[in-house]
Amino acid sequence: MQKRRKLGLLTPSSNTIMEPRATEVVSGLDDVSVHFSRVEVTEISMHDGTLWHPGFEPQLKAADLLVQARVDVIAWGGTSGGWVGVEADRELCRQISERSGVPATTSTIAFLAALEAFGVKSFSLVTPYLSEIQSAIQMNFSRLGYSCLAERHLNDKGNYSFSEYDEPTIERMVREVAAAEPDAIVIYCTNFDGTRIAPILERQLALPVFDSVSLTIWHSMCLAGVDPRRVRGWGELFTRTVPGSS
Repeated sequence: MQKRRKLGLLTPSSNTIMEPRATEVVSGLDDVSVHFSRVEVTEISMHDGTLWHPGFEPQLKAADLLVQARVDVIAWGGTSGGWVGVEADRELCRQISERSGVPATTSTIAFLAALEAFGVKSFSLVTPYLSEIQSAIQMNFSRLGYSCLAERHLNDKGNYSFSEYDEPTIERMVREVAAAEPDAIVIYCTNFDGTRIAPILERQLALPVFDSVSLTIWHSMCLAGVDPRRVRGWGELFTRTVPGSS
């Protein structure tokens, strides 16, 4: 009997996009499934205290519940590492792996892995976030050696409201930042509905368009030992692997 690979996702509590879109991405694979546990997140601002409690207690408790489902990987399906700093994400992953015995990743770490896999040095950024969040994301990625050539954001502190923006709004933002001719574009938020339009836009614009939900699933598959090239129709991202994976 073929082993079923189970991808565990830690979902922000007010997120309504990641679960249905992640399920769609893997729907063509009989031996891969996605499983969710929620972490309280109701607002995205520099002053919101729900994301990073001391010791990552909410994320770790939610991860413990996924362990009971014997998942093969655990991913924090949030982009907070972009403005808090990727070091926080790496420490969270270390603690999750230490407790669970399975590899861990985050949406931000997945984005960095994709930048490396595609040889990207410059990108354009599309989000629903507040200006202060957007600036922090740009600054943190600049420190890592990546240049943000253009950006669009909606200045919304959400988090639930992010899901209410339609695909044409996101498409317009992507097309606007494409004019800067970056190496890639990222729709950076797992509650912003860019998953289905990203592969369409990258064909039309002739450059990679990454979406945070797809990024999280792609990197989770790689870490769980599933060849992401088995996923068809969800963009160029799924034509690449990361070192040491399938």
